[in-house]
Amino acid sequence: MGGTDATQPDEPVDNPFFAWLWKTLSSHETDAVRRMRSENLAGLSGRVLEVGAGTGTNFEFYPSTVDEVVAIEPERRLADVARQAAAKAPVPVAVTGDTIEKFSSAQPFDAVVCSLVLCSVDDPERVVSQLFSLLRPGGELRYLEHVAGEGFKARFQRLADATVWPRLFGGCHTHRHTEQVIAAGGFGVRGTRREQALPAWVPVPTTEFAIGRAIRPA
Repeated sequence: MGGTDATQPDEPVDNPFFAWLWKTLSSHETDAVRRMRSENLAGLSGRVLEVGAGTGTNFEFYPSTVDEVVAIEPERRLADVARQAAAKAPVPVAVTGDTIEKFSSAQPFDAVVCSLVLCSVDDPERVVSQLFSLLRPGGELRYLEHVAGEGFKARFQRLADATVWPRLFGGCHTHRHTEQVIAAGGFGVRGTRREQALPAWVPVPTTEFAIGRAIRPA
């Protein structure tokens, strides 16, 4: 059974338009995205940290081998929805309103989950370093992220990032080389692949996802 935690952040994130937009989008995810969410969490066990939980879309997919999930969501409206999802989750989930930059834990985690969040943080290198420090040696980072494309898609992404896209989508930057940042942060990237969550011709810069796992060396 899931649970909640009423912890609030020192400086709550207040983005009402993005919160409304994300609640709408997350309730209408494609089958492909839901399948990738499930795949990204498969086989996890022990104590898990989820960064950028949003509305708690991942929670239903955690396997019973997970003992506890600590889920970070700093946008207060999204955190409220995530707490409702946590109450229905198949494993214990505690939602905190911290930011990952300020989050600390006395005990390391067995795994960290990032789903569509490293595209939105201000300093990806700093955040990846923080995730590395929160994992036990041998622990896994599981990621499902928008990634930089090539050719015309890359030009489209850079244009979107320089104009309205980050303003509309909570700071999301579509043209980020996230896997390179993860590897440069000391992780060993394993089993990664890219997949089109939407047809390539759909006129949005976020059709391609990277899904994979990265290990903190023992």
